[in-house]
Amino acid sequence: MRQYVGLIHNDEASDFGVSFPDFPGVVTAGKSLRESLELAEDALTFHVEGMIEDGQPIPSRRRSSALRQIRTMATTLPYLFA
Repeated sequence: MRQYVGLIHNDEASDFGVSFPDFPGVVTAGKSLRESLELAEDALTFHVEGMIEDGQPIPSRRRSSALRQIRTMATTLPYLFA
């Protein structure tokens, strides 16, 4: 099973958002951290299943060094999704 990093975004004025650097456009948000993680797992699973169904290649996970370049905001935290 491949694992991918999701970036959790939050500031005091918004919900918890999650994006996936390896899957541009796959984003979700929840009112709590727990809700956002659950929704993010569902969104990633749905997207990958669609890619498989369409015969598209599933990307490899980026290296940690590449992810460090993406983490530009102090309010962004990495989380590993399977």
